[in-house]
Amino acid sequence: MTETTPNGASSPDSPPAASDADSISLAVAAEALYLINLMVVPGIAFAAIAWLWFTKRKTASALDRCHLDQVFFASLWAGVLLVIAIVAIILLGGYDTAYTWVVVILYFTTCHSTLIFFGAFGLSRALSGKPYRYPIIGRPCDV
Repeated sequence: MTETTPNGASSPDSPPAASDADSISLAVAAEALYLINLMVVPGIAFAAIAWLWFTKRKTASALDRCHLDQVFFASLWAGVLLVIAIVAIILLGGYDTAYTWVVVILYFTTCHSTLIFFGAFGLSRALSGKPYRYPIIGRPCDV
């Protein structure tokens, strides 16, 4: 049920209008690609995110640009955290030691799952046509 104010305008909690649906499709695509990058096909999905960021961010709406910036830089942070985990494994004795599993389990239960949670919340915000700034690692939005 769409809520309207006395002057006929939609309230902030109402779903986006039909004309807004096209403008949020880029935001939804970016957030979906972020989750795909983390869970299904890393690398390929990041290449798609990077392509979207480099080709669409200058002409995108403020909402789309906000979501594009968030997923692009969050993906870079995800890569940095993965490299840190790999370096920690190597410094702790390589892949043949018990420390390997400690680092892997810590990485996946803290970093990776948190990034997935941020992405799921970002996708829900994009689907509702609202901006989202990733906590800690997100960049400020102009929306």
